[in-house]
Amino acid sequence: MPGHDHADAHHHLPVNVDAARSWYVLARLVDYLGIALFLGGSGFVALLWPAGSAVRATRRVITAGWLLGVAGAVATIVLEGVWAGGGPIGWPLVTRVLATDFGRVWLAIALLWLLAGVVLADLLQRKEIAARSVAWRVGALAVGLGLLRAMGLTGHTSDAGTPLVEIADLAHLLGMALWIGGLVVLLFGVLPRRRPDELARVVPRYSRLAMVSVGTVVLAGVVLAWQSLGSVDALLHTDYGRILLVKIGVLAVVLAAAQASKSWVGRRLDFAVVLRGDARTVRPFVYSVTAETVLVVFVLFAASVLVTASPGADVPPGRKPKWTNHPCRRAGAACCFPRSRCSPSPDRSSR
Repeated sequence: MPGHDHADAHHHLPVNVDAARSWYVLARLVDYLGIALFLGGSGFVALLWPAGSAVRATRRVITAGWLLGVAGAVATIVLEGVWAGGGPIGWPLVTRVLATDFGRVWLAIALLWLLAGVVLADLLQRKEIAARSVAWRVGALAVGLGLLRAMGLTGHTSDAGTPLVEIADLAHLLGMALWIGGLVVLLFGVLPRRRPDELARVVPRYSRLAMVSVGTVVLAGVVLAWQSLGSVDALLHTDYGRILLVKIGVLAVVLAAAQASKSWVGRRLDFAVVLRGDARTVRPFVYSVTAETVLVVFVLFAASVLVTASPGADVPPGRKPKWTNHPCRRAGAACCFPRSRCSPSPDRSSR
């Protein structure tokens, strides 16, 4: 029947997989931002500024992180199916993804975000009392480590299976969250208030935490990059390596802005405290922190693109690719990106 044929043709409409990949990258960026804001913000109030949990802007940062994390996890599950399998968005596609190891990991991440909602609700209700309590800190730490470990299982390091790489991946994500989430809380929670006691107490503490976090990110990143690529040649001659170089370049600019912030803390913070948080004195620090915050979003974007790139693509002749655990392969597709190198997926060719 004509109507049936039209419905069947509609059912078999091709899906723009390249567009799905772009949306998948965006979903991973949203999830990384959620991890950074929620875990970094929670860590900031737990370790550096428990009184900040009573500040509305700080609570909004942490809440925004939770919302982004939930949205990113759900979107990633759906878009993974579209990207890997090329099917239309719908419940059958979601069930296919959840039947894979990759899908089950993301389901676990979504459930962990629900548990994180309980941690958030307690903080919103009890504020500083919760931030100072051992029970809340233990709960936040457990959920946070669970999220970080599960996120590590969705990337290239899940192939390595060695304790060193797994620890490096966990440290890399944790350092990122504490650094970036702390930056955002500092920018929106601490600096607009310009209270001398908070500037004198919180800013130096965060400066030390940020220095340790950045060092951890860099050292762990070196381990992960070597595990993924294995040589300088691969760094220079693969798509993955070139994207990594862009990420390193942006990170270098971020670190330059961070150095400006650190210099202000060392030279001008005491003066700003004496002047009772004078706006003109604090303004250069606000500018450098703002620059850091904006630029790290581009670092996270590069990290999101790296998740979808294959370290084994374009490997020079004679070298065995180190990476085989691409999400589309875990979901049952017979190809990896870029699409020009794909072989048809069995599922798609059988339709």
